[in-house]
Amino acid sequence: MGVNGMLTQVKFCYKMAARGRLQLPVDFLAPWVSSIIKITQHFSDMTYNCITTGDQSELSLRQVTSEELLSTRPMNKTAMSSAWHQSKRGRGHRRKEQGRANRDRLEEQKAEDSVPRGTCLTMCPAYELRQREAQNRLHRFEMVAGTEQDHLPRADVSRAVKEYSRPAAGKDSTRASDLRPPSVLLKTVCYLVDEVAASSTFQPWTEVYSFVFDRLRSVRQDMIIQRVSGPDCVAVLEKSVRFLLYASYRLCGQQRQYFDPRINDTHLQECLSWLLESYRDGKHQHQEQFQALSLLYNLGSTEAIQHVLELPERIRSSPAVQLALAVSRAHMERNPVRLLRLAQRLDFIQVCAVHRHLLPCRTDLLLLYSHGHSSRNCRYPLQRLARLLFLKDTLAAELCQVYGVNISGEWVNFSKSSFTDTASGDLQCRRMHEPLDDEQWNCSASSVIQGCA
Repeated sequence: MGVNGMLTQVKFCYKMAARGRLQLPVDFLAPWVSSIIKITQHFSDMTYNCITTGDQSELSLRQVTSEELLSTRPMNKTAMSSAWHQSKRGRGHRRKEQGRANRDRLEEQKAEDSVPRGTCLTMCPAYELRQREAQNRLHRFEMVAGTEQDHLPRADVSRAVKEYSRPAAGKDSTRASDLRPPSVLLKTVCYLVDEVAASSTFQPWTEVYSFVFDRLRSVRQDMIIQRVSGPDCVAVLEKSVRFLLYASYRLCGQQRQYFDPRINDTHLQECLSWLLESYRDGKHQHQEQFQALSLLYNLGSTEAIQHVLELPERIRSSPAVQLALAVSRAHMERNPVRLLRLAQRLDFIQVCAVHRHLLPCRTDLLLLYSHGHSSRNCRYPLQRLARLLFLKDTLAAELCQVYGVNISGEWVNFSKSSFTDTASGDLQCRRMHEPLDDEQWNCSASSVIQGCA
């Protein structure tokens, strides 16, 4: 092939690459250019090599010397064919990836459009209210005053709240008229906390708990269906967590027909998990407090400790989280004295979160002292022991007697032979987690759940 033929081939390849129909490696035109250099000395000092820039599929010219081109190894036919097919496969792969990305965006948009949005502006949908009123399924907290004894009591629209209903086959739970928007859900939770849970007129509190627990569950159901997120979701979950923590303290020791601690714990863990996940979306005012509450409630859980240690420095160094970490460390080290001393620095809602761990901790303290101070001539002051146990003197003496520790007036006689690991008698946790200061427990339920105590 002569020089003109080689120049024609180079010109053709240049045009095809410029139009985007052909992608060439850097050394693709080296054989022709090197041959041209050998034949003609006109291009000996300055030649141009056509290379592609990849994504833009445009050719750029680079000034090179004849030595660089002559040192380039010519590409054989197999390599040229492979480069050609790879360029075609690359274009097809990019088209396929772009098409897949477009389909994913369309599916996400379709999923967002399919999420139902509530339009019910009352705490209870009108259809459900009429149905429950006709079937005599109204709670007495939802009835019009003076109609409780009627055959079909009338519903008070301002006090009726949507009840929780389990999903069933053939039942449409996504109707917009039956779903409450986030603002109405938050309003409903505030009503349940301020007007029902904190009210002195609604008694007994076991019935109050049952009513509020069911209605809060319905609120979370509407939130899940609508995929609610943001500040309203966080506010609802925070109030729910506080209510469940307060109920776990106040109803501790009640009969199972009125309060089941396992069911309460299950829902509390779900709310905590959802709340901590919602905190990842941004900064929230009470995040430090609830991170500490989660750790205190789950003392001994390695997952809870790992979660706190992975928090940002701003949250991890807050006083509430630091105190919770200290309590958790004392619990992991089996140091009941330090744990109970730290527990005296906790506020009301934090004691509610940690109270289920206090009775086992007090048992460990009595066991240690029964072995460490086991002597006939050794007497320990009951008042000092009560301070260590974070109890009143009378409750400390009662706890000692339950575990076989002898009490002689104002003194305690420890003996490892008389200590019993299994508590004898009726030992109620409800009586054993009262703090020293009575004013702390006189806080209203509203101030506790609202975060004021």
